[in-house]
Amino acid sequence: MAPTPRLRPEDHPIHTPRGGLFARSWRPPAVPGHRPTLLLLHDSLGCVELWREVPERLARATGLRVLAYDRLGFGRSDPHPGPLAPDFIAEEAEATIPLLRDRLGLGDLIPLGHSVGGAMAVATAARHPDLCRAVVTVSAQAFVEDRTTAGIRAEAEAFRDPARFARLARHHGAKARWALDAWTGTWLSPAFAGWTQDEALRRLRCPLLALHGDRDEYGSPAHPRRLAALTPAPAEVVLLDGCGHLPHREQPARLVAEVARFLSAHAIAGDP
Repeated sequence: MAPTPRLRPEDHPIHTPRGGLFARSWRPPAVPGHRPTLLLLHDSLGCVELWREVPERLARATGLRVLAYDRLGFGRSDPHPGPLAPDFIAEEAEATIPLLRDRLGLGDLIPLGHSVGGAMAVATAARHPDLCRAVVTVSAQAFVEDRTTAGIRAEAEAFRDPARFARLARHHGAKARWALDAWTGTWLSPAFAGWTQDEALRRLRCPLLALHGDRDEYGSPAHPRRLAALTPAPAEVVLLDGCGHLPHREQPARLVAEVARFLSAHAIAGDP
């Protein structure tokens, strides 16, 4: 039996007033134009490349176009023009997401975010309720937990190893130091200690799926449970057995299957 041919991704350079963004999309064959786009939002040290094969697998499993992009300061996007603002999560939803929709001609969205990208996915759905058909979080934080800050401190120490930092720089180039400092500086700042997603969650109007590893080193199961408890929309929590903070690397097949099942159950995705 011949192997299934790979989907050919399409790259999209996008100009913004603050610098250029890099985006990449995967489109399954014969996807109808009216279907929503799965929008992938990466974590604090992530980028398009670090999603690995998951975007293509999501496109095949759901029959939806999948779009991932590098935020300013990450991956193949331009350097960030300054320090990360305290409201950077809401800012991504309010400024960058509408720009992406406009430049790429996107219709409705299903934001799917990993870690802090999950917070951005929730913020996007709360800020644009008429455009978001569902929202998916993967290993997302709902508040600043002691486990979160302890995990970040441990990683910051681990990145003192030149070999470890060099692996980060392979994906972010000269921006790697900024990305690392932005992550640790933000989450360990006393000014950020009271951050929560509570307000945004209470404004959700679309179904929510919260995926979380039961061994996540940056957050306990209290996070997905709080995500589901505070939203007035239909919400589902799935704890991934034996999984840490990176389900898209540790259990990609399970992640893709859960997303496809959830979207199909809400009549959002299925065979094109």
